Amino acid sequence: MKQVVQNYKSGELAVLDVPVPGCKAGGVLVRTSYSLISTGTELMKVSEAGMSMLGKARSRPDQVAKVMQSVATNGVPATYRKVMGKLDSYTPLGYSLCGVVEQVGAGIDDVKVGDVVACAGNEHALHAELNWVPKNLYTPVPEGLAPRHAAFGTVGSIALQGVRQGEPQLGEVALVIGLGLIGQLVVQLLTASGVRVVGVDPDPARCELAERLGAAACGDPASAAVEAAVAELTDGHGVDQVYLAAGGGSNQPVELAAHLSRDRGRVVDIGKCRLDLPWNAYYEKELDVRFSRSYGPGRYDPEYELAGRDYPIGYVRWTERRNLACFLDLAARGRVDVEPLISHIADFDDAVTTYQNLKDGELKAVAVLFRYPEQTVEAEAPAVAVPSVTVRRSPARAARTPVRLAFVGAGNYATSMLLPHLTRRDGVELSAVVTTTALSAANAQRKFGFADATTDLDAVLGDKSIDAVFVVTRHSSHAELTRKALLAGKAVFVEKPLALTEDELAGVLATVEESGNDRLQVGFNRRFAPLLREAKERFGVRTGPASLRYLVNAGRLQHGSWYLQQGTEGSRFAGEGGHFIDTASWLLGADPVSVYATAPSGNEDLQVVLHYPDGSTAVLSYVTTGAPGFPKETLDLVADGKVLRLDDFVRASVHGPEKWVSSRLPKARDKGQNAELAAFVKAVRTGGPMPVPLESLVATTAATLAVRAGLAGGAPVTLARSR
Repeated sequence: MKQVVQNYKSGELAVLDVPVPGCKAGGVLVRTSYSLISTGTELMKVSEAGMSMLGKARSRPDQVAKVMQSVATNGVPATYRKVMGKLDSYTPLGYSLCGVVEQVGAGIDDVKVGDVVACAGNEHALHAELNWVPKNLYTPVPEGLAPRHAAFGTVGSIALQGVRQGEPQLGEVALVIGLGLIGQLVVQLLTASGVRVVGVDPDPARCELAERLGAAACGDPASAAVEAAVAELTDGHGVDQVYLAAGGGSNQPVELAAHLSRDRGRVVDIGKCRLDLPWNAYYEKELDVRFSRSYGPGRYDPEYELAGRDYPIGYVRWTERRNLACFLDLAARGRVDVEPLISHIADFDDAVTTYQNLKDGELKAVAVLFRYPEQTVEAEAPAVAVPSVTVRRSPARAARTPVRLAFVGAGNYATSMLLPHLTRRDGVELSAVVTTTALSAANAQRKFGFADATTDLDAVLGDKSIDAVFVVTRHSSHAELTRKALLAGKAVFVEKPLALTEDELAGVLATVEESGNDRLQVGFNRRFAPLLREAKERFGVRTGPASLRYLVNAGRLQHGSWYLQQGTEGSRFAGEGGHFIDTASWLLGADPVSVYATAPSGNEDLQVVLHYPDGSTAVLSYVTTGAPGFPKETLDLVADGKVLRLDDFVRASVHGPEKWVSSRLPKARDKGQNAELAAFVKAVRTGGPMPVPLESLVATTAATLAVRAGLAGGAPVTLARSR
């Protein structure tokens, strides 16, 4: 299928061929009829992409701060790879469309194949021929509403949510600053609510359009006519509400809002304009400044948007989906008229030219629609279950050369820490990449040279030419995807964690027993780090019990991170803690026999004590409340009159009869990914043992899971030994 994309690094716009998205449970696959260009939000993104690197940095200081924090934590090379990987990728455009349901996922019963729906979301309602849309981001289109009008649903919801934040009442007077697409819709919604509206915009054509659509008066922000209209309509008191629907770097909108508001009026920010509030003006009138966050309650909440968990109507009357349905109803009943806003309808194949004309100013428009080729939708065929492949127990076989690899998932870690090493490795062929979103698969194929990009996992697992599968997806899917790949007879490299629950771990082991396939590696890379391996060798053979202290200054996660979705993705420690337990166990040469965990009240800091068969102990401090500038990982191993110290994979030393200190020359942090991948590929190619014994992988995973049980019970948890 085709999709409009942009490369944020170069600014290139393209209509790209990408895989068709799969129809997952909890949503529908929609074939687009019309999609709407947001001439404000999208053109701002297009313009930013055309800036120099310095210009991009100046326009997004929040992202610069994140980069600097990443440099402090991960070092310059790793941060550079991550940032360049993100910049030099195709990103999607679009977030408002109307289309026809082509396939219905499991758990969906409110629409059927052939129904017309309006869809929202900058990850699900893209300028693409097909989109997978979760339940709370689509709604059926009322009978009689034209698809091109229903395509305004998302921007209509943005305007509607802004008006709700202003709490308009019958007879009030409102000022709308900025008469672009959102501003024109706000004018109509306020008029439909019994509010008299004054509009402000420097473009006379937009002022004239707003007056035709219901505004009492409109004019240039610098003209006396606007002030005179406000004075006449309000008896000189000032407007009850101001809606900021303007963009740009001028502070004039917020200054004008204060000047024309009444005492204790309301100012609602809908657009993205400069907000240097003049303190005296806002203080003297005690103005109530409010923000309107996108389409309404539910926005940015993955439990609502992705998991489909609705908010009870008695507590949250207007959600994203209810706002979407409400706007469509208003349009269907003629209370809002979007037809006069349509400046241009372009064929989807002309998308690049259309964006360029908008950017260059050759096409002056309030709203532009893409029109897609019409398709006949057939009734949905019944699903047919594909039987699992069972592999008879047999010795590991050597793979052909080159070793053919498939990736399931192509997120930040895969593209910055794994694939760059594999693309430079002789004897490796990247055969296929599988993702749930079509564009991420296409990006990975373009950057790393995969022979095939797809959203069809079963086809890849059924391909007998593929030797090994990398599972690099979100934590909740690791165990199930690992099971499927093992049953298909593949060697498997799965990023940590292997499992999030004891049942998931048991399921993986049952699959190993059933299939006879134990060719499994978990991404515990630190034991492969060259600096740590050299330090261990310098430390030498240990004769007595050891004490190990491992401080992990994990830091706080950014709000919205999927790591915080504990209901589906497990705790943060369950996802990451295996790294540190595996490192400790490797240094001590054994697997732990018991785990004790405790946590201070009121924060996420953990203290984990691991006991080993020979009496050795490892104390793992996993903290989120430390200083951001302090190194992430520091480790001390003490035994036999010697001390090994590791400072964040940058420095290492051994103190004993002979002292050894690593080079003081600056080096990039090498946490072992390259060496780990080399060992895995060699094992697959030769049929030799996996780099880490299965028993060790299981023991580390079990110890990680035992932390949760230890916190709940307040006592040490014994790790029983069993196959």
